[in-house]
Amino acid sequence: MLHCCTGSTHCRVATMRFLSDKAHKLKFGWNKRPLTEADFHQLCRRFKITVQEMPLRVSGFYYRLMGRDFIAIDSRLTGNERLTVMFHEFAHYLFHTPESGATASFHRVGQKTRQETEADAFAICSIIPLSSIADLAALTSLDESIPESMLRERIKIFKLHGI
Repeated sequence: MLHCCTGSTHCRVATMRFLSDKAHKLKFGWNKRPLTEADFHQLCRRFKITVQEMPLRVSGFYYRLMGRDFIAIDSRLTGNERLTVMFHEFAHYLFHTPESGATASFHRVGQKTRQETEADAFAICSIIPLSSIADLAALTSLDESIPESMLRERIKIFKLHGI
């Protein structure tokens, strides 16, 4: 993983570009087309991630135990919130899995760390790809289920990182 200790804007942009390049190398349409729940499950099968759905007190979490990867999703989630959590947790697997040992990452629990910011950006770009933000008015009229706050966040990611 690219690590930059200064925390500068240049460093954040370079890190986000590195993550973007890693996602594109998987060749599943990330940031090119809106990804679906079927895409999420296909990726999890491809990487042998066990997906568990059950009522949870948190939206979801990723964990690694004894060399196996798991994503738990609150079964009560629906729509874009569900997709966001799914791809957020997949991002933790993709970008933040340690080489060894156990780990756990919880969606929106605790402080907003660099890893949480990266996972959020990956999830938003999974649902609202670069091609969709070219015409924000058209995007809003096509899918009214996407919250305005998510659209604003997507545009912010584009302005900051060009992805």
